[in-house]
Amino acid sequence: MKDSSKLLEELNARSREVFRRVVESYLETGDPVGSRTLTRTMSEKVSAATVRNVMQDLEFLGLLDSPHVSAGRIPTQTGLRMFVDGLLEVADLQNDDRQKLDETLGSNSGDVNSMLDRIGSALSGVTRGASLVLAPKTEAPIKHIEFVSLAHDRALVVLVYADGHVENRIFSPPPGITPSAMREAANFLNAIIEGRTLSEVNTVMRAEIESRRREIDKLAHDLVESGLAVWDGQGETNERLIVRGRSHLLSGEEEENGLDRIKTLFDDLERKRDIAEFLELTEEGEGVRIFIGSENKLFSLSGSSLVVSPYMNADRKIIGAVGVIGPTRLNYGRIVPIVDYTAQLVGRLISDRTQR
Repeated sequence: MKDSSKLLEELNARSREVFRRVVESYLETGDPVGSRTLTRTMSEKVSAATVRNVMQDLEFLGLLDSPHVSAGRIPTQTGLRMFVDGLLEVADLQNDDRQKLDETLGSNSGDVNSMLDRIGSALSGVTRGASLVLAPKTEAPIKHIEFVSLAHDRALVVLVYADGHVENRIFSPPPGITPSAMREAANFLNAIIEGRTLSEVNTVMRAEIESRRREIDKLAHDLVESGLAVWDGQGETNERLIVRGRSHLLSGEEEENGLDRIKTLFDDLERKRDIAEFLELTEEGEGVRIFIGSENKLFSLSGSSLVVSPYMNADRKIIGAVGVIGPTRLNYGRIVPIVDYTAQLVGRLISDRTQR
């Protein structure tokens, strides 16, 4: 199969128009498009037989498919990719959509995850799809750390960041830990962490423990390592991902096979860690990216599409991503500017918080 961009270049004006109108009609209605229907919308007057011949040629090229005998055509995944890359007309962001997203600014309170939860819900409501928000890794300098005993097998570690943000996690401390060991561990960490980010602390901490092992007893040593391991990747990607609006994926799916695809997609969405790891790949490049069907192995079985964009902090560093999942017949021209604007909105909100 040739590259889709080369295929597009080889199509003449009539074939290109027939292909574009089939895809646009399919994205709008989800139904196959017949030759007689197309003859009424073509810019030049042509017969249904002529259009039918063009559609057969496009089917031979792998751009269109006929789901049933004597039915009209629908675009294949290759066809959708070619349309998105070469023929998609991205609309301006509608004022109503912008207003609904901007309304999340009115309650810019609480922690970052609460704010992102509201934005994810708004994005889902606007697009009528499932929204994904990959929360940023906290990289602000740390101001203070504290360990709090909750029970013999549970403890709380509290991190206070220089920007005022507070994180706390429950973890299992080493057996036999005492309040004095907790204070010793906190004092040890507070002596080396101020002004450093969490990733820097992990590096410095391990070097300090090796060089000052005699100054910190075994229990405090174990507490430091087990406490900070909570932030060292264990379960973090899962907790950083916010999924909202799965119920929207059910609307319009009346056929049994459609419901089966949605069930498969729901099963995919339960694997939040896999999704988070996939979304982190988008942090490698700027701009909105579109993954159609099997192009995204995570959602290939459900035949879904993902429109996703990374967002940046005040230093123009990519720190997270937002996206929308839906059927392959998404209204890409409308969804792309919405996802792009949401990514910019999240980046601006994160930057405003860190600069306060």
